[in-house]
Amino acid sequence: MILHSVLQAIGLFFATNIDDIIVLSLFFARGAGQRGATARILVGQYLGFVGILAAAVLVSLGAGAFLPPDVIPYFGLIPLALGLWAAWQAWRHRHEDDDDDEVKIEGKKVAVWAVAGVTFANGGDNIGVYVPVFLTVGPAAVVAYCLVFLALVAVLVIVAKFIATRRPIAEILERWEHILFPLVL
Repeated sequence: MILHSVLQAIGLFFATNIDDIIVLSLFFARGAGQRGATARILVGQYLGFVGILAAAVLVSLGAGAFLPPDVIPYFGLIPLALGLWAAWQAWRHRHEDDDDDEVKIEGKKVAVWAVAGVTFANGGDNIGVYVPVFLTVGPAAVVAYCLVFLALVAVLVIVAKFIATRRPIAEILERWEHILFPLVL
């Protein structure tokens, strides 16, 4: 039973965080050559992800206490709604100039708070997926999921750093960052 929960947690983590590899790779590309960038990105990722987990656990506790069990499966529609909302916003603002965002971030050190903020902001889909799962498993499984997720955050950061430090990929990230960053978010 424990192995089953751990394997489910691993699958769920990678399914909901594959987009973070691109975002983290972009942070590593921005932080290339900056002393301590890896540590700041790692700490920021952990802070943002702890916020995501806290929100998911709190929402699932509240939803589990006040909602009838028949409603809980519909929480799975939250990620779909968030994705459609993001697509609508991207389409609505497709002709707007995004140079303002680039100016704010370009040329500055990669900051812990920036990574944490982007991680949390990008975690709406995670929360939308984690809540129905947390509602259907017991408290011990929720703790196990959270521990597995927290262990995998480090793996995610390592993979992103590996990707961002490959020369051809780093060049692509640098060239297309202004498109990739908003697109992934």
